[in-house]
Amino acid sequence: MNLFKISVANLKEKKLNSFLSALLLTLGIGMISLLLLLNKQLDEQFRRNIRGIDMVVGAKGSPLQLILSSIYQIDAPTGNIPLSEVNSLKRNPFVKNVIPLSMGDNYQGFRIVGTSAKYPEHFQAKVISGKLFDQSMEVTLGSNAANNLGLRIGDSFESSHGLDSEGDKHGDKKYKVVGIFDPTGSVLDQLILTSLSSVWDIHGHAEKPAQPTSELLGDEHSQEHHEDEKQVTSALIQFRNPMGLLTLPRQVNENTSMQAALPSIEINRLFSLLGVGIETLQNLAIIIITIAGVSVFISLYNSLKERKYEMALMLSMGATRTRLFFMLLLEGLMLALIGYVAGIGLSRIGLYLFNKSTEKDFHYSLKEFNLLPEEIYLFAAAIVLGLLAAALPSLGIYKLNISRTLAEE
Repeated sequence: MNLFKISVANLKEKKLNSFLSALLLTLGIGMISLLLLLNKQLDEQFRRNIRGIDMVVGAKGSPLQLILSSIYQIDAPTGNIPLSEVNSLKRNPFVKNVIPLSMGDNYQGFRIVGTSAKYPEHFQAKVISGKLFDQSMEVTLGSNAANNLGLRIGDSFESSHGLDSEGDKHGDKKYKVVGIFDPTGSVLDQLILTSLSSVWDIHGHAEKPAQPTSELLGDEHSQEHHEDEKQVTSALIQFRNPMGLLTLPRQVNENTSMQAALPSIEINRLFSLLGVGIETLQNLAIIIITIAGVSVFISLYNSLKERKYEMALMLSMGATRTRLFFMLLLEGLMLALIGYVAGIGLSRIGLYLFNKSTEKDFHYSLKEFNLLPEEIYLFAAAIVLGLLAAALPSLGIYKLNISRTLAEE
């Protein structure tokens, strides 16, 4: 007697019940798997991009908006701040690095960011083709930006004002591509980097000779009268020691026109808010899986009642009760396996669709489809659920009265 073939035949006979049980398991497992994938990859993206950035300064407004716009490039900036105030931070003994950022333009949806050479250095980015920008109106492209835009070294393009690709074009001046970065897995991959002077020049602030970025950010007092007329969008700050964290944010917020935001605090706050929604979805998925287990239990219980004569006949022909018990367990196990495999496949489809959306709207990629360690535990949970749901009704095999059942039929 082939238990596997008999179990498959039994599942086929009850197609609707089997389909419903497998569908519920698929939905529950798929939801939990998708949440695990998204949570892992989003957390990695967020943590990777804030690594080494202790504070962000920018125009007063929402601290979270400042973090999202300056570090992750997924929100509008809060405004502009004087370059002189940014450079005063560089002279603070608690500050190790200051990386200025000037934003406000884009090319086909990819943001153009004016900055210094310290920005790609922070992400350990290397130029794999061409060189790093060093003159006004020169740009070096992130790897994703270069691939999606189809730009090559020597190409020129007109930027659009604002962060919308449909904004007014700056037709009087064109950027020139001089280099392309290698992939870093960070926000830099989706950016077009240029010098601060490029941003000032294209927005009509070039009435005075443009200075090299390194000089504008230096300690030379001769530059101060130029700084008073220059503005940047924000600056990324790295402290020398923990004392900077204790003193600088309050000093900036109280004594300057800028606001200071701490990435670690704001991102933890963001994840705590997102965590409520994620936890709710996880609880919903657990409820669905539990309902699936109940569905398997009811299906096999009804099946056992309907097949009592068949079971009694098999017992009278030499089959053991334990063998029939394992046959019903096998049915529950097969439903659990089908639900798990289909659920994992469904989560990958969901991740692919979510990735298409994030690439279109924010140019972020979420392409890690590998099986997570947590999904191994999810597999074990699905197997246990299937076996438990099948074992409870299957115990009725040991209470089956063979002679009475055959006589009743």
